[in-house]
Amino acid sequence: MTRPLRLVASTVISIPEIVGEPQSFEDFFEAESPALFLRLCLITGNRHEAEEVLQDAFLSLFERWDRVRNMEDPTGYLYRTAFHAFRRRSRRATLAVRRTFGLAPAVDEFAAADDRQVVSQALARLTRRQRTALVLTELLGYGSEEAGRMMGVRASTVRALAAQGRSKMREVLGSGHE
Repeated sequence: MTRPLRLVASTVISIPEIVGEPQSFEDFFEAESPALFLRLCLITGNRHEAEEVLQDAFLSLFERWDRVRNMEDPTGYLYRTAFHAFRRRSRRATLAVRRTFGLAPAVDEFAAADDRQVVSQALARLTRRQRTALVLTELLGYGSEEAGRMMGVRASTVRALAAQGRSKMREVLGSGHE
């Protein structure tokens, strides 16, 4: 057959209706797992990998179900958790391959410890707000909108604080390493 594959919406997957009391984990699992599994199969390209990611995501959700069940969109949280699990597994697999075939860079533990010490000292010279903005945006990878919500400030304030912090870090690190 030379016809291309087509994605066809399935009538088997149902969307749970919102009811007065929160859904049980078992009902949520039954309602959401078929659709998530199909999507993960498309993303991973591997049925077994999709099953593993699905299990990881639902296990993570189960551990937090008392909070997740009351969320406005627990399905969105499930998908976000599943895609984070997939990316985490992909990064680990890539790193394992690099280590196995000698592609991983050689790590000088003493230099790494020295670098951590220098960065810690430079971060200590920042204001608390600058340090928080830098850690959230640069180290933890949050966007300025998310970081702003966490810090209780506008996104523009986070961007300004991070820029001030980066400038101060360049100043401190530049003068100490010359």
